[in-house]
Amino acid sequence: MYPALFLLAAAEGGEGGLGGPFSLEPGLMIWTWIVFIVLLLALRKYAWPPIVRLTEEREQRIAEQLAEAERLNKEAAAALEEHRKLVASAKEDAHTLVNEAKGIAEQERQHLLARAQEEHDRLLERARREIETERERAVGDLRRVAVEVSLAAAAKLIERQLDSDTDRQLVEKYLTSLGDDLK
Repeated sequence: MYPALFLLAAAEGGEGGLGGPFSLEPGLMIWTWIVFIVLLLALRKYAWPPIVRLTEEREQRIAEQLAEAERLNKEAAAALEEHRKLVASAKEDAHTLVNEAKGIAEQERQHLLARAQEEHDRLLERARREIETERERAVGDLRRVAVEVSLAAAAKLIERQLDSDTDRQLVEKYLTSLGDDLK
């Protein structure tokens, strides 16, 4: 329905009615320019400042957000670097602690070995002393028995009982000389 009206208006334009869209009409051009200029001035006075202000505020907010993002990025990079340093320091500390623990364990091992060797030597010396004491006691017991046997044999030989201390000393001296010869 509307296209038909445009065709009808175009047909009338050729007969002295309204002109077509491409026809030049000086009055219409002047009014178009006046409306354009008035609209431009009104927009410039009332619409342009808020648009410019909002655009500038938006640019400022974006700039602030970019600056904040850059600051946060730098802080994050610094925190990351600090974290890396802390991790490296922790690894170094852990490595140091492990080495110290190994050193302490080695020292403790050496200490325990030394104590075990000392204990071994002490027990060995004690055993030697006990053996020597027992040997001396056994030799003493053997001498006493030998003296008794010798006295008994001598008494049988002489047919009398030898009991005096001088006889006993004489036999002990003889056995001691025999013991020295055996050594």
